Amino acid sequence: MTEKDIEIQKVIESLSPNERKIIPYLEGSTFKGLDEKTTIGKTAIMRALEFLSNKKIIQISIKKERIIELGINGLTYKKQGLPERRLANVIAEKTTISIPDAMSKSGISDNEFKAALGALKRKALINLVNGNIILTGKKEALVEKSLEEKFLETLPKNTDQLEPQEKYSLDKLKSRKNIIDIQDKKTVSFKPTDLGREIMQQNLTPTKDMIEQLTPEILKSGRWKGKKFRRYDLTSPVPRINGGKRHFVNQATDYAKKIWTDMGFKEMSGNMTQSSFWNFDVLFTPQDHPVREMQDTFFIKDKIAKLPDNKFVTEVKKAHEGKIPGSIGWQYNWKDKEAKKVALRTHTTCLSAKTLKEISQTKEFPAKYFSVGKVFRNETLDWSHGFEFNQTEGIVIDENATFGQLIGYLTKFFNKMGFDKIRVRPGYFPYTEPSVEVDYFNPVKKAWVELVGAGMFRPELTIPIFGRHIPVLAWGMGFDRMITKFFNIKDLREMFKNDINKLRDMKIWDK
Repeated sequence: MTEKDIEIQKVIESLSPNERKIIPYLEGSTFKGLDEKTTIGKTAIMRALEFLSNKKIIQISIKKERIIELGINGLTYKKQGLPERRLANVIAEKTTISIPDAMSKSGISDNEFKAALGALKRKALINLVNGNIILTGKKEALVEKSLEEKFLETLPKNTDQLEPQEKYSLDKLKSRKNIIDIQDKKTVSFKPTDLGREIMQQNLTPTKDMIEQLTPEILKSGRWKGKKFRRYDLTSPVPRINGGKRHFVNQATDYAKKIWTDMGFKEMSGNMTQSSFWNFDVLFTPQDHPVREMQDTFFIKDKIAKLPDNKFVTEVKKAHEGKIPGSIGWQYNWKDKEAKKVALRTHTTCLSAKTLKEISQTKEFPAKYFSVGKVFRNETLDWSHGFEFNQTEGIVIDENATFGQLIGYLTKFFNKMGFDKIRVRPGYFPYTEPSVEVDYFNPVKKAWVELVGAGMFRPELTIPIFGRHIPVLAWGMGFDRMITKFFNIKDLREMFKNDINKLRDMKIWDK
């Protein structure tokens, strides 16, 4: 055998059963012809053609077109006429006709009648006066076929073949329901190469000693011995297989939890619905604070919460009214009615308050706790704000805690999250003093974006819980902004679209 014969034989040994079925019909055939002659299915034919192309047996050409076809209503209108044509025929008989008579005689629906009136008015052919339709244009213009009617008669048609007046008609008809339908079509053509023609002349029936697929049964029986295996082409492209993986938001939150646990923190969790008592009052947020209004908070209608034991509630009330040592409070009459309102939690700090209350009973501190969870605020949706977002929260309860330690915890967390360019500036929060805010610089938007509000809990918060002031470091940060930075998401809203193709292409969190 010549070297060429050997190469041809290698190619033949690599052919799959479907490729062998197709090859005899390659010359002068079409995709539809192959489907009729082989009966292996269109998907299998397309796959086989791609493999034959990779082996230089055929040349494939794919022509993509946008075809304008008649929609459901378009098919009806082509036979019966557009609504404006049927109405125009009625008006052409008389120069004036009442709207009810015109609708009855034209035989079109209410919606079609409105569309027809609009179409004829735009062409300045009619006018409406006192419930009557009056012909204002020339009768010849009313009877003459419109550009849209002429265009419908030419369909189906390729968008690349449209004349200027046809493009105008297309734009008009696209805005109307189901008159036209634009389809993207792909035409596959192919022809055998010189190699392909030579292979077409060969005997393509596989020999008895050829094994297409190695199975456990063949391995166990030993029938593979002395046999030939079909050659596999390891260079040909194959369909992409998308493996399962956790949602990128869950990957990020898992990583944040690992950072906190590595730093010695325990996780705290709780319900997404909370009473205003835990969400606001325990945190020394006055009952007339704007954040508690409907403009900022989602309240649960007709839902009333049960408050904790009276002694604790009384201590919280005293803090608000300025009746604890060293504080003037907010100088108003605190009402338990406001505290019983139920809302979607506006922050995870309510979990910190509940955890502190538990610690006041167990006396188990110094202690460090964190949470990562979803919170809700009635905010205007834009690229950097959402009404639903993830927040990570932390508290450190320690008699010897210092403000410097707070900055240290936050700096270490942000460094591990990949934020190098951050700034710390003074801030204000009702329940911490001193307070700070930490921002990072967004290089895309060229703006500083807030990441965290932090501080040390005020005595008005800790005294009702512990009976005395104990230093507590606290922070709460919008976690979604960290996620968008890592995944190069430029708009927070993209996190909730769940586009399956984008999710498949999203990189793995690999910090």
